[in-house]
Amino acid sequence: MSVWDDLVGQQHAVTALRRAVAGDGMTHAWLFTGPPGSGRSNAAIAFAAALQCPQGGCGECHECRTALAGSHADVTIHRTQSVQLRIHEAKELTRQAALSPVGSRQVFVIEDADRFNDSSGNAMLKAIEEPHPRTVWLLCAPTLEDVLPTIRSRCRQVNLSTPTPRDVAAFLVRTEGVPEALASYAARASQGHIGRARALALDEATRNRRNEVVSLPTRLTSLGACMTAATNLAEVAKEEAEAITGELDAREKAALDAAYGVEERGRRPREYGPALKEMLDDQKRRSRRRLIDVVDRGLMDLVSVYRDAIAVALGAPGELVNQERRADVADLVRDSTPELNLRRIDWIFEARQQMVEFNVPVQLALEAMMVALKVPGRSDD
Repeated sequence: MSVWDDLVGQQHAVTALRRAVAGDGMTHAWLFTGPPGSGRSNAAIAFAAALQCPQGGCGECHECRTALAGSHADVTIHRTQSVQLRIHEAKELTRQAALSPVGSRQVFVIEDADRFNDSSGNAMLKAIEEPHPRTVWLLCAPTLEDVLPTIRSRCRQVNLSTPTPRDVAAFLVRTEGVPEALASYAARASQGHIGRARALALDEATRNRRNEVVSLPTRLTSLGACMTAATNLAEVAKEEAEAITGELDAREKAALDAAYGVEERGRRPREYGPALKEMLDDQKRRSRRRLIDVVDRGLMDLVSVYRDAIAVALGAPGELVNQERRADVADLVRDSTPELNLRRIDWIFEARQQMVEFNVPVQLALEAMMVALKVPGRSDD
C-alpha cells in the first residue's frame, strides 16, 4: 500500500513525483494539470502526503493518513467555494505561508488555480516567487493556459492524462467490489472521470439521471420538447445542487449564530448583520458554482452522444461511450450529418461558456441550446 495507489493510469506522473520526493528535481512550486476527473487534486494531495512521510509515501503512517484525510498540521488543502478565487482567500493563504511549519516543511494544495483572477493572482505571485524556504505550493488546473502566465511560469508542470476505461473499471472492481459489467459501464459513461465513475457505479439515482440526459438528443423533435427538456434539466440540476449545499448552508448559519450569541428571538449584535450578509453572499456564489458544475456534467453527457454519432457515421474504431444506447445513436446518424453533430457539440460548449463566463441564467442558456439541438426536419407539434 502507498499514497499513489488511487492514482489511476498515471504511472508516468507518479514516477516523476516519486523522484522529486527522493530529492531529484524537487522545487517549491508545482502545477498539476489534466482534464476533469483525471485525479489532479488527488495526485497533488498524494504528493503532499509523500513529502511529509519519512518513507516517501508509505500510505500507512500517521503523516500519510492525516495528510490524505486533510487534517495534517502542515498540509493545507484549499477549495474555493466561489466561481472565482477571491483576493481575501489569496491573502489568507499568503499569510499562512509566511508562518513556520510545525515539522520540516508545509505544503499548500490549491485545487482551483484556474479560478485566480488578476487581483488574487497578483496577491499570490509574491508568495510563489519568493516562498518561505520550507514551503511548497501545489496548484491544480485543467490546462496550463487556464493559469495566469505569471504564476504558471514559476511552476514545474505535472500533466495527468484521462485514464482508460479499462483502468477505471479495474479500479472500481478492486476498490469498491463493483461487478465487472457495471464497472465497465461506469468507466465508459464517466469518460475517465474517476469520481463520476464511482458515483455511477454505486448510486442508481445517478445512473437514472444520466440515462434521462443521454436520451434527450433523439427526443428533441419539436419546440415544445426542447423547452421541456431545458426546464427538466435545469430543475433536476437545481435539486441536486441544493441537496449538496443545503445542509452545509444550515451548518454555517448555526455556527455564525453561535459565534455571535444570537438566539431566534433575541437581540442581535451590531456586527452580526454584516457578517450574515457576507456569509449569505458566499453561499449564493457557492450555490451557483455547484449548479453550474451539475449542469456541466449533463452537458458533457450530451456531448458524448453526439460524439458517438460522429464515430459511427465515420466508421471510427473503438467502443462507444453510450454502447447501451446504440439504437438512439443510429437514429442520430440517420437524421443528421457528422458536420451537424460537430456544430451541435459547439453549441453545447457555447451554452457552457455563456453560463460560466458571462453569467447567463442557466434556464435561458439551456433553452437556447436545446432549440439549436432540435432534430432537423421532424416535428411532433
